[in-house]
Amino acid sequence: MQRRKFIQQAGLLAGGIVVAGWNTASAFSVSDKKIKGTVKSGKKALANVVVSDGYSVVATSNAGKFEFDLHADAVAVFVSTPAGYAFPQQNGIARHYKLVSEINTRKGIEFDLEKLSQNDDEHQFIIWADPQVKTKKDVAKMMANSVPDVQKFVQAQGSNALIHGITVGDIVWDNHELFADYNEAVGAMGIPFFQVIGNHDMDYNKGWDDQSDDTFQKMYGPTYYSFNRGKAHYVVMDDVRYLGKDREYDGYISQQQLDWLEKDLQFVPKDHLVILNVHIPVHNDVKNNLDLYAILKGRGNVHIMSGHTHYHRNVIIGNVFEHNHGTVCGAWWTGPICGDGTPCGYGVYKVKGNELTWTYKPTGMEDDYQYSVFVNDVSATEKEVVINVWNYDPEWKVNTRLPDNTVIKAEKFKGFDPLAVATLKGPDLPKPRGFAEPNKTDHLFRLQVPANLKEITVEVTDRWKRVYKSTVPIA
Repeated sequence: MQRRKFIQQAGLLAGGIVVAGWNTASAFSVSDKKIKGTVKSGKKALANVVVSDGYSVVATSNAGKFEFDLHADAVAVFVSTPAGYAFPQQNGIARHYKLVSEINTRKGIEFDLEKLSQNDDEHQFIIWADPQVKTKKDVAKMMANSVPDVQKFVQAQGSNALIHGITVGDIVWDNHELFADYNEAVGAMGIPFFQVIGNHDMDYNKGWDDQSDDTFQKMYGPTYYSFNRGKAHYVVMDDVRYLGKDREYDGYISQQQLDWLEKDLQFVPKDHLVILNVHIPVHNDVKNNLDLYAILKGRGNVHIMSGHTHYHRNVIIGNVFEHNHGTVCGAWWTGPICGDGTPCGYGVYKVKGNELTWTYKPTGMEDDYQYSVFVNDVSATEKEVVINVWNYDPEWKVNTRLPDNTVIKAEKFKGFDPLAVATLKGPDLPKPRGFAEPNKTDHLFRLQVPANLKEITVEVTDRWKRVYKSTVPIA
């Protein structure tokens, strides 16, 4: 989505943050459109730092200076935080930008970055998809379950660990007053968070796409930008296009964003990781996804992080690996799972150089809880074992063994998770939100065994040879 009509004297108070004097570059006279500024760290000027207004993309000079013409539709001027420096933030919320309304063109812009005390080639990040709080009851569940789980994870990594978070949209569920509660949750987790706009974070019935994210921008700044840590280049983009009517939208990335991305990536070495964060999954629900793939072509290591669907799925297309995440809220805070049986939770990613490894962290469960197993009656003599491996991709292996060590091959199939059916399907289910239904998923495996079999061992191996094993009673 783009910016915007001119709004004067709009103030927003949320989570202790006041944003006032909301206006765009169109308020400036022609002579004021030239933007100048400096990027420094203390008294040291920083060269080759990328700065942008979402249209122009420039790098600072040896003296740390930058200059460009501010675009009439620009929302903010933002710095693409370079490797080796801390993320500018306020109570955990990323503040790597200056809103146009805050800019005094006669004084110029100054970004003062804090140098990290350690090498950041190794770091971690988490992906929160769809917290999607609608009521204070939802907030209470998030604060009682999701936030403590992240706190426990962060504490386990040690005080020197470099960790940040990215929420890939649907921070709230149309109720923008709850942005303040989300901000409180971020502050409590103790790591900097970047925000992606989702369809439920938009302003409805104010106009078309270019008016639909005013509130989000007041709270979190531009809807597309980039930043760096180590040899990883992170990109946030807005792939939700509002169609001008309450809750009507589609998946689409505006041409201005694609143009900006192409310029932005010119400053990124080809061998660096590119981690692109959006709300709507690109592989099947963004109408102009081929245009995005064309820009990303030729880069060896590209990962897309998305949410929106309330199920978990990994999809590989060419050089792009998309992680469509299970959600923080599961099936809209209805039970402990998403529609495909994936537990409520979040993605955990580790960067080492330009390599990425990952796992899915179920809320309230141990790290090694990576699949679920169900035993169903088929007949008097046979039972069916169903295994749901929610973070599965083609590099994973699923094996089962009888007590005598005989291997029985499990068949991969598309179907419904038994717990999702029991929790969500039927005219009286689920509660409190009856619209939630089970989703078919293709990360299921099944096999039939004798009904009198005592037990079976399930052994699941991920793409990095990490083995998760359990013994399941049958009879």
